[in-house]
Amino acid sequence: MAFWRRNTYVEKERHVKANARDYNDKFAYTNNHIKTSKYNIFTFLPINLFEQFQRVANAYFLVLLILQLIPEISSLSWFTTIVPLVLVLVITAVKDATDDYFRHKSDQQVNNRQSQVLVRGVLQNEKWMNICVGDIIKLENNQFVAADILLLSSSEPYGLCYIETAELDGETNLKVRQALTVTSDLGDISKLMDFDGEVICEPPNNKLDKFTGTLCWRDNKYPLDNEKMLLRGCVLRNTEWCFGMVIFAGLQTKLMQNCGRTKFKRTNLDKLMNTLVLWIFALLICMGVILAIGNTIWENQIGSNFQVFLPWNEFQRNAVFSGFLTFWSYIIILNTVVPISLYVSVEVLRLGHSYFINWDRKMYNNRTNTAAQARTTTLNEELGQVEFVFSDKTGTLTQNIMVFSKCSINGQTYGMEKFKFYDSSLVDAIKLEDTAVQEFFRLLALCHTVMPEEKSEGHLVYQAQSPDEGALVTAARNFGFVFRARTPETITLCEMGRSVTYKLLAILDFNNVRKRMSVIVKNPQGHIKLYSKGADTIIFERLDPSSDDLMYTTSEHLSEFAGEGLRTLALAYKDLDEDYFDVWMKKLLFASTVIENREDQLAVLYEELEQGLKLLGATAIEDKLQEGVPETIACLNLADIKIWVLTGDKLETAMNIGYSCNMLRDDMNEVFVISGYTLLEVQQQLRCHVIHFSFCSITLLKASFMNIISLVEFGISRMKFTNILKLYVCLTGVMLGFSLQAHALEPQLEHTLLDLACLCKTVICCRVTPMQKAQVVELVKRHRRAITLAIGDGANDVSMIKTAHIGVGISGQEGMQAVLASDYSFAQFRFLQRLLLVHGRWSYFRMCNFLCYFFYKNFAFTLVHFWYGFFCGFSAQTVYDQWFITLFNIVYTSLPVLAMGLFDQDVNDQNSLRYPSLYKPGQQNLLFNKHQFFLYTLQGMATSFLLFFIPYGAFSEMVKEDGTHFSDQQTFAVTIATSLVIVVSVQIGLVTHYWTAVNHLFIWGSLIVYFAILFAMQSDGIFGIFPRSFPFIGTARNCLSEKSVWLIILLTTVVCVVPGLAVSFLRVDLFPTLRDKCRKKQRPQEQNLRRVRRTSSRRSAYAFSHQQGYGELITSGKNMRMSTVSSAHCPERMPHSSSWIENMLKRNNEVSCISDESTEASENSKRHTEIPKQQCTE
Repeated sequence: MAFWRRNTYVEKERHVKANARDYNDKFAYTNNHIKTSKYNIFTFLPINLFEQFQRVANAYFLVLLILQLIPEISSLSWFTTIVPLVLVLVITAVKDATDDYFRHKSDQQVNNRQSQVLVRGVLQNEKWMNICVGDIIKLENNQFVAADILLLSSSEPYGLCYIETAELDGETNLKVRQALTVTSDLGDISKLMDFDGEVICEPPNNKLDKFTGTLCWRDNKYPLDNEKMLLRGCVLRNTEWCFGMVIFAGLQTKLMQNCGRTKFKRTNLDKLMNTLVLWIFALLICMGVILAIGNTIWENQIGSNFQVFLPWNEFQRNAVFSGFLTFWSYIIILNTVVPISLYVSVEVLRLGHSYFINWDRKMYNNRTNTAAQARTTTLNEELGQVEFVFSDKTGTLTQNIMVFSKCSINGQTYGMEKFKFYDSSLVDAIKLEDTAVQEFFRLLALCHTVMPEEKSEGHLVYQAQSPDEGALVTAARNFGFVFRARTPETITLCEMGRSVTYKLLAILDFNNVRKRMSVIVKNPQGHIKLYSKGADTIIFERLDPSSDDLMYTTSEHLSEFAGEGLRTLALAYKDLDEDYFDVWMKKLLFASTVIENREDQLAVLYEELEQGLKLLGATAIEDKLQEGVPETIACLNLADIKIWVLTGDKLETAMNIGYSCNMLRDDMNEVFVISGYTLLEVQQQLRCHVIHFSFCSITLLKASFMNIISLVEFGISRMKFTNILKLYVCLTGVMLGFSLQAHALEPQLEHTLLDLACLCKTVICCRVTPMQKAQVVELVKRHRRAITLAIGDGANDVSMIKTAHIGVGISGQEGMQAVLASDYSFAQFRFLQRLLLVHGRWSYFRMCNFLCYFFYKNFAFTLVHFWYGFFCGFSAQTVYDQWFITLFNIVYTSLPVLAMGLFDQDVNDQNSLRYPSLYKPGQQNLLFNKHQFFLYTLQGMATSFLLFFIPYGAFSEMVKEDGTHFSDQQTFAVTIATSLVIVVSVQIGLVTHYWTAVNHLFIWGSLIVYFAILFAMQSDGIFGIFPRSFPFIGTARNCLSEKSVWLIILLTTVVCVVPGLAVSFLRVDLFPTLRDKCRKKQRPQEQNLRRVRRTSSRRSAYAFSHQQGYGELITSGKNMRMSTVSSAHCPERMPHSSSWIENMLKRNNEVSCISDESTEASENSKRHTEIPKQQCTE
């Protein structure tokens, strides 16, 4: 019997019986205990070591340690490898243990929370981890839901309860759940004890918005859906108490099923380092082979002459075998070319850079008391290489604070400038009881899903599903139509001081196809009315012919509103005949109970009723921009960062916000729309614009031949040419809503879409779903070797935040879900500028300098053994003392390079923001790449060559002051070691741009520590204690007391350092970069980041969410999410072109820190000429 095999049983259907633990135990359901930690006290050591040795570097050094234990091949003591290896393992283990300790602490805190469980007729407190499937638990106001439970009853009428789902979907607005009618009266303990219903439902899954099940009780079956469930992680609000039955517990709850999906993100530098380490391993093997061959030849020709007094031992059979052993010996000796301390140092630097982000007061928001937070330590340097930024609009670029700004009622516009709504004429119209005006605000007060809450007498608070809904209902309230209360059957208003109750007959729910929402109510006079609001084009298609004239007038008003970037809705109503409505209601009840095609049948009935509407007018809501958004976008554009906006808004709203944000400007040469409905239309439009671009390119080449030919001579690339062209595009419309998913992201079109979009400076995708956002980001990641960053504030942005290389969450109006899924978080979009241009650029600059210097010093340190091999008979004898080899990387040179990697700055933060072009080297990966690695490797090899041969030549000719020769190897080793420490210390001083007290302390302190340890290890006292470990007594004292030795050290240092210093000086003087010029302290020329006001004839529509509403359940007392969209078309905008090829040539060669060049470029940018647009025919 294979009892050891893992149980592969997959649960297909769950059976849960209330108050029957014995019955439920048969199915072995998991309890409510959760565990997110990885280790316990017994498994930590083996599992952690196993994980650490899965890293190639650690496994490599473990193999080296084993080789060093073999006496025949090891010329180094085992401690030279085991000391740094153990140090690295211990530091990593402490870090992992600390992280896991906090996970244990978090788990323990959650598992020990208390909840009231019904046990044998008594409510008693139980820890969460002891709750089982089938238990009945009681929740009280403001308590977290302990498990996924079926709502049975509550303190509210009709079995209602209110929950907050911020931990699940990031939304802080309240949602309503309602128990089944048959269980809503189970409010006392005796009834609950007698409840023995059985739930048959789906198995555990991660679908937060779906639940399918059936309650079997008293020989009846009752359907269950997600609106009857309270999920773990929710918080009970505004409800005194409720009872529920546990369906899923612990790790099988939907919240836990959604945990752990974040992908492990690695930087490009990590990947490059892995490649370079493999190259170094290959170089190490090559050097080992060369020295092994040399040993074989030497043993054959010379070594055999010494066998009289140096005979081969039994293990050493012949010269070839001696070369084989020598190969492994040199692999051990030369292993420090890839020091294990490199990986620890990189992690320390990343941790420090993360703390700098957390401590930056200039990224702190006083209003919300929110500081920037680096939620990961592995991606800091990648912040300095971002090429594409994918941004949400609502709540990210805008504040997600809606203000009722303007409206159009019966052909008359109301509202004032600067979005401060007060219009005396509208107030007068209400006072005069204008029918259209009153019906307009009555619709706003009735047609919504807002839940009122009276916190104190006279203090009414609205719990809205979205800020838009809240703004509309508040507007109606301000003009005398106050929404006071809601029950499943009624809506109560206070109209001009009079309380009026309407009977709620039905809600025609919103979905992505309908793009509208309607309510049917009966007023106190007995009249039945349908009130509807939605996207303007959707409402206009369903208007009665009598509203045609009003429709044209309102359409003009909508265009004016959209030109100001406002979000709009059209409002209409209809009087219903009671007999007709009764027949229609019977059809609705029948369609609501069918199993198959229920949604389609309901849609047909809704469509039937929503015809012949009478137009009332339109609303306009402003979604205010966040502070500093236009300036931030303009600055990022100057850094060659392409910004794509992925939003759920409709075309015109997204486009006008683009103009408000300075993403789109009137001086752009091309702004066009892709709006095909079919695959063929999308394909034709994409190809049309590609052809148009190609034609423009040929025309510009002919017009500016002399300018372009000079670029071609310098080997300009396609991407460089497109930067010169500066073609701008706005990709919006239906294609980027439904058609983006259905057509443009098809395999046969995605390359065309990407090529066209990447030719452009600005891309705006509208009407996109959360999944489509992630698909667009993945498309760029997959086909472009560019670093992507996604930034958003809501739960609908989580998918793209996790997909991008770097995810940034904004703590805004839509909860904390985006922040929880992000790598970095802060309070406002404007802080992205500082995160990228200051912290990102500094992190990349510091990490690159650190890696270049680290590889340089280790090649200089290690390859001395290679040159020495040719003079010691290839015997694998080391130059340095073994303790020096052990301590070089972890004591003598570790702190100075860490200080440089933590604190170095090429320019300060003000200049980093003032000159965004300084960011471009990171995008082009110029500071550390394979070419740079090769150059620093050559420099390290040259330094090692000089470190060995200068002392070697000097010692062969030089004598001491007493006339004797420097004949001992240890004097030679001390001279080279001292020269090495001084050379690398001087070198790090030369490459350090920004000196702090820490840099001085670490550099001078390391030199002092070196000499202190050197004299201590070769002193009489330590020799007396450990004579075998420290046999070279007095060597340092005798060697460094000779003036000639110091002259050798000085000569070696000068010869090693001066060539590099001369090259650096000449490069800065003859070929200065923008960074070099900025460092000359010249007075900077401020960038002109002006905001362009946009007035347009485009219409804008209120952007509804993508989630289907809850209208089916509002009649049961449920809150719901409701929204709608519009798919209006927008005419193509004719270009306002200029002599932009000349301007871009000037701008690309412009150096912003030189005032005269900036002035010249500014003057050139003012010249404009017209370039006719070429029409494309299909």
